[in-house]
Order: sequence, then C-alpha cells, then structure tokens
Amino acid sequence: MSARTARTRLLAATTVALAALALTACDNGKGVRDEGPSAASNSSSQPTASTADGGTTAKPAGETGGSTAAPKKTTTPGTTPAGTSGGSGSAGKNGGGTTTTRNPACNGANTKTTATEVSRPLNHLLLTVTNTGAKNCDLTGYPIARFGEAQSVPPVAESTHPQAVVTLTPGESGYAGVLLSAADGSGSNGYTAKTLVVGFAKGSSATPALPAKGVHVDDKLTVTYWQQSLDDALAY
Repeated sequence: MSARTARTRLLAATTVALAALALTACDNGKGVRDEGPSAASNSSSQPTASTADGGTTAKPAGETGGSTAAPKKTTTPGTTPAGTSGGSGSAGKNGGGTTTTRNPACNGANTKTTATEVSRPLNHLLLTVTNTGAKNCDLTGYPIARFGEAQSVPPVAESTHPQAVVTLTPGESGYAGVLLSAADGSGSNGYTAKTLVVGFAKGSSATPALPAKGVHVDDKLTVTYWQQSLDDALAY
C-alpha cells in the first residue's frame, strides 16, 4: 500500500468519526433551540406601570389626574336661586270678614267709636272709629253690631268690600254705614233699639251711644265693611 492511499483512508475515517459525534450531540438535547422572542423585546412591548423614582401610577388614556367633578349647586330651603326674587304674598282674607295685616288691629282698646244718625241716605247710621293710640292700627272686616237685645247681628253687604286694608294713623278715622230699616217700609219685625255694641275683628268691643229716642230697625238691617272714607260708607 502506498503512502498516498493510507492518507486518503485516514481522512475518510476521521470525517466519519466527526459526523458521528455531531449526531450524538443533537440526540442528547444539548443542541441550539429557538427560544422565541427575547425577554427584552417582550418587556419593551408592555405598558410601564410606574415611572422611575416617581412612584406614581399611570392612568388610563383620557383620564386627567387631579381633576374633580364640578360642585353641584344647592338651594337652601326657603330661598330662591340667584337671579330671582322671592316676594311675600299679598295679605289674605281671614275668616269672618277679616284680613291678615301687619299692624295691630283697631278695636275698643285703641280707638273711640261714635254712632251718628244721618239725614241722607234715609234710615242710615254712620259708625266712626278714631285711632286714639300712638301707633297705626288696621281696621279690618266689618262692625259686628248688636242692637238692643237682638240675638243675632246684621249681615254685611259684600259689594262694599274695600280694595285695600283700612289703616288708621293716630288721630285718623275709619267709617261704616248701617242701613237701619227699609226706606219704603217693606221691612218687617221692626223694633226700637236704644243700645248698641260694636264688635271688631280682633280685640275688645265698643259701646257707642245712640240717640236718646233710640233708632228703629227691622229685618232689612245691614252693615257695610269698614271704609277709609265717609262717602264710601254711606254709598250703600
């Protein structure tokens, strides 16, 4: 065998041995594997939960940090919202022909009441109430007039209701008219009364004197509401 042939066989044997070693390395699980994307690339795709050295948590998109909802406007019970005015209501009519007012009521304690028989209109009596106090008073409703021993009081003519409360300053007078009897004699159950008691909407009553001969009354007896003027009182 020549030296050239011996070298050729040795090279072939070496190549076979190297190939065998390579196959053995693949079978024992120690070869190179595809591990997929690196951890660094995975971590870079995730949103950061906190900022460095800040310790503040990131907020979702669209949320503004530190903002709060606008405070709701409230209205205190009994008040009106800004821009409106809450005026008080007009004086209301109270039962029995009286009206709620802001001044003390006129009555027998702070007024003087007189009864005067007038010539015109016929069969009429004029009641005059004068404020004798130091403050204004309100003369509300109508006179609750009781003539003599009568068990009832005359009705009021509703058509005479005043447009406003009658307020009397100190020394000022208010008025009411009394139709004593029918001028044409159509009334019945007539009698002569010599005493009169005048009651007010509130407070004590008054006992004005009647003419000495008394006054004739019948079932047409009617009173008006208290009026600011004498003419209005005698217009009924």
